[in-house]
Amino acid sequence: MLGTTVIIPSILVPLMGGGNVEKADLINTLLFVAGINTLLQTWFGTRLPVVIGGSYAFIIPAISIVLSSNNNNNTFLSPHQRFKQSMRAIQGALIIASFFQIVIGFFGFWRIFARFLSPLAAVPLVTLTGLGLYAHGFPQLAKCVEIGLPALVMVVLLSQFLPHLMKSKGIKLDQFAVLFSVAIVWAYAEILTVAGAYDNKPTSTQISCRTDRSGLLSAAPWIRVPYPFQWGRPTFDAGDTFAMMAACFVAVVESTGTIIAASRYGSATPIPPSVLSRGIGWLGLGTLLAGAFGTGSGSTASVENAGLLGLTRVGSQRVVQISAGFMLFFSVLGKFGALLASIPLPIVAALYCILFAYVCSAGLGFLQFCNLNSFRTKFILGFSLFMGLSVPQYFNEYLLISGRGPVHTGAIWFNNIMQVIFSSPATVAIIVAFFLDWTHSLRHSSTRRDSGRHWWRKFRNFDQDSRSAEFYSLPYNLNRFFPSF
Repeated sequence: MLGTTVIIPSILVPLMGGGNVEKADLINTLLFVAGINTLLQTWFGTRLPVVIGGSYAFIIPAISIVLSSNNNNNTFLSPHQRFKQSMRAIQGALIIASFFQIVIGFFGFWRIFARFLSPLAAVPLVTLTGLGLYAHGFPQLAKCVEIGLPALVMVVLLSQFLPHLMKSKGIKLDQFAVLFSVAIVWAYAEILTVAGAYDNKPTSTQISCRTDRSGLLSAAPWIRVPYPFQWGRPTFDAGDTFAMMAACFVAVVESTGTIIAASRYGSATPIPPSVLSRGIGWLGLGTLLAGAFGTGSGSTASVENAGLLGLTRVGSQRVVQISAGFMLFFSVLGKFGALLASIPLPIVAALYCILFAYVCSAGLGFLQFCNLNSFRTKFILGFSLFMGLSVPQYFNEYLLISGRGPVHTGAIWFNNIMQVIFSSPATVAIIVAFFLDWTHSLRHSSTRRDSGRHWWRKFRNFDQDSRSAEFYSLPYNLNRFFPSF
């Protein structure tokens, strides 16, 4: 969780006028809310070993709100006051936008979409949920290659090669590959920092490589319990809310891909549409909590932790719940959370190279249900995957070069909606794949089998497979009051 939890505040807080104190508080708040939402999702949501955390999809509308707030504010406000005012505007937009996820989840609208989702359409969705995050992998690792590359090599060795050599000794080294790799390379980075290897290096290198770069440890309090509306009363703006709703839609799509991957690596049956919709409803409640507490970002299912299921082969719901307990513990004890946040981000990026790849391969695994000899199948797969990578690349490059998106109208909220939706590879891919799957040669007799729909037919309803209750039934016999269909 540390990568996303640190990166989002690192981007937003300086723009909002905050310093290390505000950054440390926001990191702890984000981790605290992630722990609560993970417990809620594993208890009452999908019941899968899915971790809920912050989402990059909310960064674009959050930055837009911050810039708008700065332009409208009194220039005599102190930096801390500017931070709180921007945060209150983000909170208001998140709180209202969260009802979009709540409605489509709990009222069953996402269930309708899931019923029509075939393995063919699921391939680009799940594949690009992992592959679409490639920019957070090696490009981030290369910012401090002397730390990131050893971390990547060590994870591969400990998780893929050494377990086969030590299998006869009964040591399950692959389950601890992440822990051992991070600990060893983190200690190595600490030695380089203390030895003065980066003292005269450029600022960008020091930010990426040093373990004492952020000043978070001194800024973080020993004990601080985040609480709702800690930054003040939220403010509301219709344009900001619409942009946040677009981010909520993207978070729903990416979470769907992550949840499907988690069901595969957790050895569960294909998730019934009603259970998936229930999970999206609880994701919306998670975004509502994020808005109330003021995390600066909405909630989404953690892609990296879904990949971790494949790496460790540990798909236990209880393990994830205990991990959520650790998130709550480290977020309340601020010094410990700040210490963990001092892990150089290239080490986290090295993990991303492995974990995102596992999610990508989970999507490719659905090809076994499709007829790959069909030219219809080949076209839908190739076109949706290509457009899912190409369109976001165009939108992101345009934004980087011009400072604005290619959609440039007088309505900033509409521009942000287009930028958010078409900057997400998984969202673009599923829009293309789902549309083509239900329009291209629909009346042809072999279309249903080519798309693999017949393989998932028995899982369309909750009670058609006896194993569904084993994986997805609510605790405390709550299915009597909240039945799944």
